[in-house]
Parts: sequence; structure tokens; C-alpha cells
Amino acid sequence: MNLHAYLNAWAAGRPVETAVAATIGRLAEAAFTLGDAVGRGPLADDMHELVAHHADGDAQRRLDVLAEETVVDRMRHAPVRYLASEESESALDVVPGSPVAVAVDPLDGSTNIDANAPVGLIFSILPALDSAVATFRQPGRAQLAAGFFIFGPHTSMMLTLGEGVVVFTLDRTTQRFTLARPKVTTPKASREYAVNGSNARFWSDNVRSYVEELIAGADGPRAIDFNTRWVGALCGEAYRIISRGGLYLYPGGTRRGQVRGRLRLLYEANPIAFLVEQAGGEATNGERPILDVTPESLHVHTPLIFGSRDEVERFLNHVAPANIANFGDGAPQAAIRM
Repeated sequence: MNLHAYLNAWAAGRPVETAVAATIGRLAEAAFTLGDAVGRGPLADDMHELVAHHADGDAQRRLDVLAEETVVDRMRHAPVRYLASEESESALDVVPGSPVAVAVDPLDGSTNIDANAPVGLIFSILPALDSAVATFRQPGRAQLAAGFFIFGPHTSMMLTLGEGVVVFTLDRTTQRFTLARPKVTTPKASREYAVNGSNARFWSDNVRSYVEELIAGADGPRAIDFNTRWVGALCGEAYRIISRGGLYLYPGGTRRGQVRGRLRLLYEANPIAFLVEQAGGEATNGERPILDVTPESLHVHTPLIFGSRDEVERFLNHVAPANIANFGDGAPQAAIRM
């Protein structure tokens, strides 16, 4: 079944669902364009070239700019009232009177471009409220749909409409996204974990000791060996972990700019958390489920821990004694040091 037929069958003529389906269709068009640019690699313009810094201060590369322009163009042809993007300081008014809003990271993992490693496009679809501010301050549980496109050995979309998780893969013979996996379920346990170990000196003691137990493997208190995986793109980690289990860790720490975590709540953590929960996993900021946190601004950061339910629970039990971070809703917390 192709994506268009799948979405039409799901929407079944219902107004809001039809708007969601149309929006996902336009995002798929954007992904097709971006996938082509990524696939050309060094034969295209120097897509890795640094051209500016975006609203959150990160380096902005030529492919980031192309991704932003492509998504904005496609959303202007969708029933989207507001658009929030990692690449823009404020939300855009798109199509007045439309029933849905989109939050997007147009190009996740852009530093991977010149290394021929995965990059992607992450999106969240929300009900549009009376203003952009109100719309993008809804907690993640208000999401109508979420997913990401990943450009790797093949181009795929992992999607949830709130009824489980499915995967569509771009069939290059027909130029259509085709249903490849009708139901994705995350195993409850796994021996793989993903963490940026270069940040270890900035972590709290209890986070560090948890990771040290994983590293110790069969010689440590866990008495089993673990494998580390790290690809440098959230969509790549999420695709693997949601598909076959594992644990993703990006806690806050004392490193400059990362006390409240490195990832953005609205257009990174929330859509990934929606997918994770729909596949049977768990996603948390260390104190509460990610989907229960109210964003205080478009670009607010959050710690993010997600994956196989048993391992997330074990992590939470390990780090429970203390906390130094805020958790994304503007109120200082004091239960868990992350």
C-alpha cells in the first residue's frame, strides 16, 4: 500500500484527519526533494558548507537552508496554520484558518553530511489553536501525528498517527513511499545503548555511574555485556532503537548550554517520544514522561532518555536520588539529578 492510499483510508473523510493526511503528504514531497539532494552527495553543491548560525546558535549549513526552504514551500501548499522550525527564531503564519500546525527539524544530523552518514527530517503535527504561542505550548500528548524521514541506505519514514508505529520506504522504481512495516514494536529489553561519551565529565555522578555499569558489562554489577551505538543523528538512533530495542541517553549536565539538555523539546524530543510510546517503549526527561512536559518556548531544551521500557525504568531507578536541572516547563525541579 502506498502512503497516499494509507492516509486516505485512515482519514476516512474526517476533517482534521484529512488535514493531517494532506500535511504528511506534503512533508513526503519535501523529503523526496531532500533525499535527492542528500543522495547526490559531493556531486551537488557543497551542501556541508557553513553559511550561518540558526536561531538556537548551532551552525547552519547549506543543506540546512535547502531543507528549511523546501519544508516552508511545501507547507504553504498544506492545510497548516502555523509552522515552527529549528531554523527559524519565531513561528510562521502559513495558511490562515487551517486546522493543524507543524513543528519541524528540517535537517537532523547535518554534521553527518560530508561523512555519508544518516540525516533526517523530524516532524510533529498539532491542533492549531487561536495563536502560535498557544499552539506550540501544548504538551506532546496533544500531538495528532509525528514521525521522521531518514536518508540512509534507503529513504524511509517512521510514522505514528496515534495508532501504533508504521514504516514507509521510498520505492525508487515507482517514486512512491510504500508501506514496508505495518507494525513496529520495541522490545522491552536490549543490550545496546547510545550515548555521547565525550560528555561524561559533565554528567552528574549518578548518570556517570549508570553508564559505567553498562561499560563494565559482564565484569560489573549487570553481569552481561552491552554494545554502544552512536551515529550522531537523533533520527538514526531512534529508527534503530524503536525497531530493535536499546536505550538512548542525552542527559543534561554542566557543559555550557546543556544544563537543561541538548535537544529541543518541541520538534525533536516530542515527536520521538510519541513514536517511542506508540511502539511500546518509554521516553522521559528523567523526572516525567516527555509527552507530559509543557514547552515554555519554541526552542526550549530538554534532557531525553528513551528506548526499551525495562532499561529506561532501570535508568530512572538508578538516578532517582538527586537533580540539578530544569525540565522544560519553567519550574525548577529537585527530585532527580540529570
